[in-house]
Amino acid sequence: MEFLIQNIFNALQWGSFYALIALGYTLVYGVLLLINFAHGDIFMVGAYIAFFVTAFLLGDFGGMASGALPGWAILALAVPLTMALTSCVGVTLERIAYRPLRRKGAHRLYVVITALMCGLVLENGNLALLGASRKKFPELVDKAIWTFGEVSVTNLKVAVIVAAVAVFLILQTIVTRTKIGMAMRGISYDKFAIPLMGIPVDSIIVFTFVLGSGFAGLAGLLFAMSYPILEPYMGALIGWKAFIAAVVGGIGDIRGAFLGGFLLGFIEIGVAAVFPSTLRDLLAFSILLVILWWKPTGLFGVAKTTKI
Repeated sequence: MEFLIQNIFNALQWGSFYALIALGYTLVYGVLLLINFAHGDIFMVGAYIAFFVTAFLLGDFGGMASGALPGWAILALAVPLTMALTSCVGVTLERIAYRPLRRKGAHRLYVVITALMCGLVLENGNLALLGASRKKFPELVDKAIWTFGEVSVTNLKVAVIVAAVAVFLILQTIVTRTKIGMAMRGISYDKFAIPLMGIPVDSIIVFTFVLGSGFAGLAGLLFAMSYPILEPYMGALIGWKAFIAAVVGGIGDIRGAFLGGFLLGFIEIGVAAVFPSTLRDLLAFSILLVILWWKPTGLFGVAKTTKI
């Protein structure tokens, strides 16, 4: 039983990262029907932004003197700064890469290819600017380990899980209970009629990228604190897995992305706990493939029909 509980906590932490990134995928797709394949690399950029922000606050780059602020205060400042700067990266991509194609009525295939290229630009741009050497994220808060029998849980693991749940609740509230959320849902239904109602489509799309990219930055910060070694390609694999989790949950649905991320986390940790770790991805994706075979639209997805 203790072995099971320990792996449940591990799966909740790992699934939280998938869920945070998958929410960004599903937000953009829900509004634009665009799969932003650069989102995993925005997560990577968020981790690097968090590194430089915390290094500046610690005084490594001429910022505040080391020790001027306690670690928790630096973390409290780093979270909004990282989310804001990462949002700027996402909005810049939307403005430079996606908006011109959208206004010219480009085929969705060209937009997808553009998204893939944006991801490659972020990866290789990071590699060119900062080099291939890995960076170690500073330790901001003392790690507290709570032990219950043979089950151990750290304060950081609990913080990651709580953050994922809080982000989900915030997004669900925004999308379902606010006017701007209603406008986001309206654009997904009919992007041609929405401007006729006086709703600024470009502003709503920018807000969507702000939300998705900001929470990707938060995920990058939390991931860097949990696994404090950063490298330019760290967002590629986890981004693809989060996208698959969003599809399995039902892309375009916030609940589906959230639960899909945790489902993938539980499957991966469960497989690694029972079988050799080399079989983790093989068995995990085989199970997800069976789920999609059983329900092609995902767990919460709904098949869309076009009325003529």
